[in-house]
Amino acid sequence: MVDVRTEISINRPIDVVAHYAADPDHAPQWYDNIKAIEWITMKPLQLGSKMAFIAYFLGRKLEYVYEVTEYVPGKKLVMTTANGPFPMETTYTWNTENVGVTKMTLQNKGVPTGFSKMVTPFMSFMMKKANKKDLLKIKQILEQNK
Repeated sequence: MVDVRTEISINRPIDVVAHYAADPDHAPQWYDNIKAIEWITMKPLQLGSKMAFIAYFLGRKLEYVYEVTEYVPGKKLVMTTANGPFPMETTYTWNTENVGVTKMTLQNKGVPTGFSKMVTPFMSFMMKKANKKDLLKIKQILEQNK
C-alpha cells in the first residue's frame, strides 16, 4: 500500500487556504502533474461531486475521476477514485497553526495493481517528492496574493 503524507505551513488564514485548495478548478495551477480538470457533476463542490482529471506521473498520462466522499468546508476534503491502474484516496486537511498561519496536510493513499504494484516503493518516493513540490507551489501562490 502507498500512504504518502506531506504538510506545509502557509502564511494565510485557514479560510483562504481551504477555499483555494478545495476548488478543483485551481488544481492545474498548483499541482505540477495535473493538466486539466472537467466537472462531471454541477458546481459547487459538495459531497458526491465528481470531476475528471488528466495528469501525468512518471511519464504516463493518467485519466481518472475523483468523487468527493467527505467534505467539511475549511477543515477536510476527501476524494476517492476507483478507476485506473491505481485506485487512490486524496485527503486535504487544514488547521490553524497560529494567527494567520495554516497548516495544510496532503495525504495520498491507495493500493497499486498490476505493474504499479511492483514499483510501490519507488512510487511512494516519487509521490512524496511531487507532493512537497505541489505544496510549495500552493504556498507561493497564496502568500504572493495577500
